[in-house]
Amino acid sequence: MTTTQNNRPTPDPAGGDPAGGPTGRVAPIDDPAPAVPGPADAVTAEAVTAEATADAAAVDAAGGAGALPTEAGQVSEKEARQVAEAARESAWDRPSFGKELFLGRLRIDLIHPWPRTDPAEDARAEEFLGRLRAYLESEVDGAAIERDARIPDEVFHGLARLGAFGMKIDRSHGGLGLSNLHYCRALMLAGSVSPAIGALLSAHQSIGVPQPLKMFGTDEQKQRFLPRLAAGEVSAFLLTEPDVGSDPARLATTAEPTADGAGYRLNGVKLWATNGTVATLLVVMARVPAGEGRRGGITAFVVDGDAEGITVERRNEFTGLRGLENSLTRFHDVFVPNENVIGGEGKGLKIALTTLNTGRLSLPAMCVGAGKWSLNVARDWAADRVQWGRPVGAHEAVAQKLAFVAATTYGMETMLDLCCLLADDDRNDIRIEAALVKLYASEMAWKIGDELLQIRGGRGYETADSLAARGERPAAVEQMLRDLRINRIFEGSTEIMHLLIAREAVDAHLSVAGDIIDPDAGLGRKAKAGARAGAFYAKWLPTLAVGRGQAPRAYAEFGPLAGHLRQVERHSRKLARSTFYAMSRWQGKMERKQAFLGRVVDIGAELFAMSAVCVRAYAEKDTRPENVELADLFCRQARLRVDALFTGLWANTDSVDVAAAKRILDGRYAALEDGVITPPADLPWVANWTPGPSTAQDVRRRIPRPE
Repeated sequence: MTTTQNNRPTPDPAGGDPAGGPTGRVAPIDDPAPAVPGPADAVTAEAVTAEATADAAAVDAAGGAGALPTEAGQVSEKEARQVAEAARESAWDRPSFGKELFLGRLRIDLIHPWPRTDPAEDARAEEFLGRLRAYLESEVDGAAIERDARIPDEVFHGLARLGAFGMKIDRSHGGLGLSNLHYCRALMLAGSVSPAIGALLSAHQSIGVPQPLKMFGTDEQKQRFLPRLAAGEVSAFLLTEPDVGSDPARLATTAEPTADGAGYRLNGVKLWATNGTVATLLVVMARVPAGEGRRGGITAFVVDGDAEGITVERRNEFTGLRGLENSLTRFHDVFVPNENVIGGEGKGLKIALTTLNTGRLSLPAMCVGAGKWSLNVARDWAADRVQWGRPVGAHEAVAQKLAFVAATTYGMETMLDLCCLLADDDRNDIRIEAALVKLYASEMAWKIGDELLQIRGGRGYETADSLAARGERPAAVEQMLRDLRINRIFEGSTEIMHLLIAREAVDAHLSVAGDIIDPDAGLGRKAKAGARAGAFYAKWLPTLAVGRGQAPRAYAEFGPLAGHLRQVERHSRKLARSTFYAMSRWQGKMERKQAFLGRVVDIGAELFAMSAVCVRAYAEKDTRPENVELADLFCRQARLRVDALFTGLWANTDSVDVAAAKRILDGRYAALEDGVITPPADLPWVANWTPGPSTAQDVRRRIPRPE
């Protein structure tokens, strides 16, 4: 039996020097076998669904709507994790740079040399991007979209004429068939004029109907729907419900098979459907009850937005993205034919998660665009504005901010470009890399926007209209900050992304040792897992002690950037050691150490970014030598962040914070809230809803056909 002190690590098993933390009580660890953040006893989604929806077939006599599934609002934590676990991709049949990085292996060969593109496809895409730029500059008024909270009909028509609604749709179905790289560059361009347009195009193609059909649709479905979407019809993705966010096990929208077997009847309410007020085709996630000869489970459907029984009850309003067409949509006995099921019953969550592997790249594209825009404004302003006899950019306090904005924008762009290039090459598994760039770009873009506002001072807080009224350049910094904030929540909040990536990062451990800590595993399974784990760790652990990063001349071909790659290699092994130690220490409780897991993932994101910028700068050293300087600057800043994160793994207040939070929730410190007028408590935090016909006016927006 080994012992450790609370918040203070034992010596690094490979000879590292982890930072110490506050001393505390000694906690025994009887079994050093690793645990994983997530269920080791995952069951099939079908089994969970079948049990949980046993009485979902009850019918409301008045409205004909199926009753809410019994588990809506009643799913246990274990059941929720099991459903999510069953939906994730389990196979690793292609190489992943990110997965190897978390295992302590810097597989630079997976990203170096920098991937190349097809010159012919580049030329075709650049021609489109040129036309898109010309249209955006001459015909789109981003300030008017912000003021009116509405993208004009003629902008929808103009984008349709350009083919912007079919950028990701194959040419065989009427689309442009752009690569992920050029698609993201188009979103970056559109988002720089109006983030609402970027969100419109992204939600339509990255998570709306085109991407799921491209990956899982039948030929008949593709031929029936994709040409319509490429021509300018808008699609939306409907998963979230008033009381269901990142926990899809509690999904309450039902899809009851009809008596004649021709299709399904959808009943439920969907919240925060981007494009929901203007979409004519929807991807809807609904729960099919399991039955005799029927798989059941959460299923994806293509639904006609004008089908009888659909009511758009509200257009939601937000802090930013004021032009966003986002809905609260009710389904009441909406008929969907069998041929509109995507991928088969029970495949909905797997389709959603797989779609997001590449769909997540669209969000960081707009974050990169915001970084570029911020750099331009910061550079011009800091050179022009004089304080204390010098341009403000010459003062060290502002110079640091400028350096951060420039270096971080370069880092974000490089991560995104690399992920796009890897996604366009089907030989790579990018589920970790895509999640990392979404997480990293959304967090860093927010910091860039905040620093830009500080550089601009009072003018950063002032609206563009107010600046223009005083005769000054209308740089909409405050709007950009409002628009950026949602990216830390969209398509997986930062907290959820930390857990998702952590789960994937330790999948190798789960595959060999998960049964050891599975309370439902019998002695036979545990014995087999012990044998597998012994063989795996006997081979793996020694590789974490010494590596190429300790050789003084390693990565010498990268010139001035070689030292950064050596540091990445050493830190990758240190990260793997730290993760293994934590799993040995906390075992089954590891999944609750969310702050620790978040730091592990953040370290991995920084190491991925450092690797990417070094490889890119090396590839461009002859054509763009200034990028070597940017890569060096980024890596120097990133190394400081990594050092702080490693320290925080063990020197932190996590356990104290959790204890304090429990007391806060119990109301122990409620007196601290005295002295202010708090929000009224006459309404619930989450609105209740019941199945049935809508009693609200339909507020959907019909985009007229162009004349």
